[in-house]
Amino acid sequence: MKKRILSLVLAASMATMMLAGCGGSGAAEAPAADETTEETAEEAGEEAAEEAGEASGLTAETVKVGVIYVGDENEGYTESHMKGIAAMKAELGLSDDQVIEKTNIGEDEACHDAAADLAEQGCNIIFANSFGHETYMMQAASEYPDVQFCHATGYQAASSGLPNMHNYFTSIYEARYVSGVVAGMKLAEMVAAGDVTEDAAKIGYVGAYPYAEVVSGFTSFFLGVRSICPYATMEVKYTNSWADMSMEAQVAKELIADNCVLISQHADTTGAPSACEELGVPCVGYNVSMIEVAPNAALTSPTNNWAPYYIYAVQSVIDGTPMDADWCKGLADGSVEITELNENTIAEGTAEKVAEVEAAIKDGSLHVFDTSTFTVEGASLEDKIAEGGDYAAYADFVSDGYFHESEATSAPAFDIIIDGITAVAE
Repeated sequence: MKKRILSLVLAASMATMMLAGCGGSGAAEAPAADETTEETAEEAGEEAAEEAGEASGLTAETVKVGVIYVGDENEGYTESHMKGIAAMKAELGLSDDQVIEKTNIGEDEACHDAAADLAEQGCNIIFANSFGHETYMMQAASEYPDVQFCHATGYQAASSGLPNMHNYFTSIYEARYVSGVVAGMKLAEMVAAGDVTEDAAKIGYVGAYPYAEVVSGFTSFFLGVRSICPYATMEVKYTNSWADMSMEAQVAKELIADNCVLISQHADTTGAPSACEELGVPCVGYNVSMIEVAPNAALTSPTNNWAPYYIYAVQSVIDGTPMDADWCKGLADGSVEITELNENTIAEGTAEKVAEVEAAIKDGSLHVFDTSTFTVEGASLEDKIAEGGDYAAYADFVSDGYFHESEATSAPAFDIIIDGITAVAE
């Protein structure tokens, strides 16, 4: 979940950083070196890392980690972060008393207070996982310059001027696209069986807020569906909450009543899948497998694996090595995936198609936001950009035939409503 942005606000600040990959330094490649030079450089790097680690005075036995969660283990988004922290502890050998976790911290001054308290308790690195936490984390970072502050889903670290402030996210849009392929296979099966006609192949999407992260997510899901069923359309309704079980169930039922034959979501509870199970409508969840609550309806769920980042960040603090201002990884790095496929519900051939699509995303032969696969107001995105106006703000994001999502900063930027999708505010 959380929490997210209006990318037109981001566009100006992000455009200047397009040379930097979301997980890289942005430095130009050096000329190839001979073997001796490479060995010397490697040895020098190892020595520098050792010296930095010694200078930090930290070890895996002494580092202290603080974590601020917007929710708790009862909602999927925070649960996935908790699993990442647990994996980091296991990988690096940290004891329970080296990690202090604070749950249900609001996107308000409570976040600053929590961050300051963690810093005062001696935490060397502090994480927060919700979009609205960012300004409060930045405030704390300015007050505690010797502590590293890491914020998920934000976009201001690189421009903040704070060397101890960092943003991180995942390329979840890749997993959402794959889950859309799963949904598309199911929709095609329904059409082939005569349960649905092509002109009535409308899917529904329970969205949290009309932020770029949500729009990027439902668009990538829709493009995955469309890669199988080019005739599909989609209706989106917002709940204006990241985790409201009853509202999510209500919106799912409203979409089904409006003739949506398959439901997906960017919301953090089991509300929508439970409604789909009740009404016999197939669905795609988010964060965690929904098979337990919707054994006859759930297909799969896109999910984040936060462990790679937490391991990287804490290890960097232990070693005393610099951390990326923006970090973002996807399928190729194991940072996103889909949960198990529900054999009771998926269409025949789904597993094979998923393997094919995932391989293409990983090797770069498939780009989720390929501009040849969608139009905006009846025109290509490139043509809309050339016309000027509001769309000109996207010029630096589009090249080589696709929108370069999460490459300028880790936070999503795609907030365009493409043809075939209608978005309705509650």
